[in-house]
Amino acid sequence: MKKKTDYTEAPKAIRKALAEAEEVEDFLPPPDKLITKQGKVKITISLNSRSVEFFKRQAKKQQVKYQTMINEVLDRYAQRYDHQ
Repeated sequence: MKKKTDYTEAPKAIRKALAEAEEVEDFLPPPDKLITKQGKVKITISLNSRSVEFFKRQAKKQQVKYQTMINEVLDRYAQRYDHQ
């Protein structure tokens, strides 16, 4: 386990918020697990170039389409928060 960081130099409100913060488990899979086949709906979307380049690189390594990987991330995000 990592050593707990001491925030005594931070302003009181920030120090309290950090001390009471809860770590959220990473629910997104690594890029090599973002490969699935499902029915699709065609849309037009503008994305940040940095994100698109990341997915293009990862998709090339996995020999899949980058749009498929982006779709899987969005789908898992929606599944995670759909029932809350």
